[in-house]
Amino acid sequence: MQIGEVAARTELSLRTIRHYEEIGLVTPSARSRGGFRLYSEADVARLMVIRRMKPLGFTLEEMRDLLQATDRLEGAEPLDAAEREELLDRVRGYEQAAARKIEELRVQLERAEDFAATLRTRLQAATRPDGSATVTHE
Repeated sequence: MQIGEVAARTELSLRTIRHYEEIGLVTPSARSRGGFRLYSEADVARLMVIRRMKPLGFTLEEMRDLLQATDRLEGAEPLDAAEREELLDRVRGYEQAAARKIEELRVQLERAEDFAATLRTRLQAATRPDGSATVTHE
């Protein structure tokens, strides 16, 4: 598929996809006769991993490291037991980091919900029955 379809499917901008290509996070599987980038389902899946890591605060280098580890684990080349275990440990480390970041986000969301509830309560208390607001200074 061409980059426009990939952008629509991944909800990433064309510019972002091109940037990820420039820094080596994703490489189009092919080029059309006209030189257009062509992406496979595997390329889209790779971009989705990147897209999911970004809001959790992972750096581009961490994204690259995880993708390299999963590429090796899923690759056709056989791995010896020590290398396989090292790669699995790296992926496990990212899974644990993601779980920690998710918990941090849950705490932030809870605080944001509490704040919004406080504002609603103050607005209700400050609004008179006739619809006008009372001004209070704290």
